[in-house]
Amino acid sequence: MSFSIDGFNADWLDAWSRKDVDRLVAFYSPDTVYKDPQTAGGLHGRDALRTYLTGLFGATPPMVYKPDETWPVPGGYCGRWYCHIGEGGKDGLMRGFDLVIIEDGLIKHNEVYVHQMPEG
Repeated sequence: MSFSIDGFNADWLDAWSRKDVDRLVAFYSPDTVYKDPQTAGGLHGRDALRTYLTGLFGATPPMVYKPDETWPVPGGYCGRWYCHIGEGGKDGLMRGFDLVIIEDGLIKHNEVYVHQMPEG
């Protein structure tokens, strides 16, 4: 069976949209490294990621992530996505880019880069 980057990415972003911590953490390896603008020093391991996501999801409005494009890189892929913030996107639009390194079908390393899109 071949690995589908686009399928993996879409399923993973769906878990983000649903704020499903258990499903989301299951995409990551036990010794994963996760970095985003709020965790620039990085989180190490599923337990740290679970704690972070639980707090993050409790403090943010609904967010719907839509995949845009993916590009294979050695060991994984880079993916660009858009996120509609708030009910129906009323609170804005964000564009993001992830570096995702996969090992044994799980995310070993994930770096997230985001910025707000202009209104209009």
